[in-house]
Amino acid sequence: MVDGGAQVFSSWFASEGFDGSTDRQIRRGFSIRSFSLSKPPMAAAMGTSPVLEILVREPDGYSIWNGPPFNNNNQPGIKLEKVPCSSAKFSEDGSRLMVTKTDCAISIYDSSTLKEIRCFQIPHVASALSPCGTYLQTFQKSTTPQEKNVVLWSVETGDPVYQQFQKNMTKATWPSIRFTADEAVACRLATNEIQFFDPADFSKGIIHRLRIPGVAAVELSKSPGSHVAAFVPESKGSPASVQIYPCDKELQSQPLARRSFFRCSTVQLNWNRGSTGLLVVVQADVDKTNQSYYGESKLNYLTTDGTFEGLVPLKKEGPIHDVQWSFSGKEFAVVYGFMPANATIFDKKCKPLLELGSGPYNTIRWNPKGKLLCLAGFGNLPGDMAFWDFVDKKQLGTTRAECSVTSEWSADGRYFMTATTAPRLQVDNCIKFFNYNGSLFFKKMFDKLFQADWKPESPEKFSEIAELIKSVDSMKVEETKSQGQGSTSKKPAPANPPAKKPAAYRPPHAKNAAAVQAELFGGSSTGEMSKNALKNKKKREKQKEKKATEAAAAASCDT
Repeated sequence: MVDGGAQVFSSWFASEGFDGSTDRQIRRGFSIRSFSLSKPPMAAAMGTSPVLEILVREPDGYSIWNGPPFNNNNQPGIKLEKVPCSSAKFSEDGSRLMVTKTDCAISIYDSSTLKEIRCFQIPHVASALSPCGTYLQTFQKSTTPQEKNVVLWSVETGDPVYQQFQKNMTKATWPSIRFTADEAVACRLATNEIQFFDPADFSKGIIHRLRIPGVAAVELSKSPGSHVAAFVPESKGSPASVQIYPCDKELQSQPLARRSFFRCSTVQLNWNRGSTGLLVVVQADVDKTNQSYYGESKLNYLTTDGTFEGLVPLKKEGPIHDVQWSFSGKEFAVVYGFMPANATIFDKKCKPLLELGSGPYNTIRWNPKGKLLCLAGFGNLPGDMAFWDFVDKKQLGTTRAECSVTSEWSADGRYFMTATTAPRLQVDNCIKFFNYNGSLFFKKMFDKLFQADWKPESPEKFSEIAELIKSVDSMKVEETKSQGQGSTSKKPAPANPPAKKPAAYRPPHAKNAAAVQAELFGGSSTGEMSKNALKNKKKREKQKEKKATEAAAAASCDT
């Protein structure tokens, strides 16, 4: 029974820092007391869970790695060797892979088999894949409205299913046709209206329109795709507003929720999973209080049932650095305020649940399993990271990932990946994997790295991270004495040893000055006093004491 348990957990032990002789260690006398190895937790789930995969793109092309835990001497296995390309991206559900090649070809692959499904020869385009990989959307520059430069292609047949003209492409208007996560609803932002389509049959054209004068941005809810949020900027003295409408035509006569505000240039719309709440980050280019060069921002919250429409109560003034919903959609976390920034977790009723403290943070990444989250400071910050257990309300560990450009949790919730990529940074490009408690698991340097992405997978396909952590934390691995042999127990090293405090900087001339001073005044360059210096110090102290006693005696005589 022990051998079977060792085989099940060998890969996990290796990922947590144990050496590769896990089986031999168990045979020598290690005992695991918290559970029976005859039925290791999640053994069945571990056998059926998909393998993690990573897309890595370098100047000479992209490759696909097998994700952690690694079995090849703690090195990632290569599922696909390098293929030349200029860009590569998975669909949102991870089922398809879109690769743009140097010869103006766009190839769509099945991400599980890596076999090419379709190749489109379209020069000089911007492209986007629908969430489930059913459609490819392309944009080409056009000179006349008669030329339909936005084309929606069927990946299965390779035929265009819808075409239209679009004058230019911006972040707010691309992709031109938006889909919900399940591709059940499709819509397009047009002048003063939102146009809806039938995703199963685009030959029907526009099936209905939602009239919203001045609408400048839209965001469909994720899952289910039952609502759409619309942003209308300020105009002629009237305030800007965000409105929520149902996607069903019969229910679109009035907005379900509406929030108006002044001093608004742009907004970020963030739906939760379940389509019950919308977080709106309102950004103004100018801060009228002159407290921030980057303008000012506010966080608003709206619910589809109308129970809450207002500002999120934050304890500190300053910008909204980041906001993210949990995978369950029942909580959201916010990093806000002037540095050092605060971080707080709220529930769906906008009530604070947990304060994560303050520090040099501007990024928050919620674990897909919902139990853990990472609080980090990237960009122009030094890269500090704090890993938290939201359920137990405790900090698991801290570490640092300097100069990180991208960061994300794995779909199984066990690993956190950071990457330093070009063109943002041209030196020290690397990929780092951290365990859920912040301990470094793997690091690889690159001459130049453009991209590092997890292959998207549904977190529901993996076992619960809470069960894994509970079972691992409850394991008491201790060395016992074998028959006829003595053994010595070794205290395991902490996963995150405290960082040594850096010494104060001393310029080279200061070191020489210390040596000269030691020769002149009887001191020591190492900070220790010589015998002569100690004698002089004692003489000075005695003289001070003598003067103090004489002064006290004189004062008593005067009285």
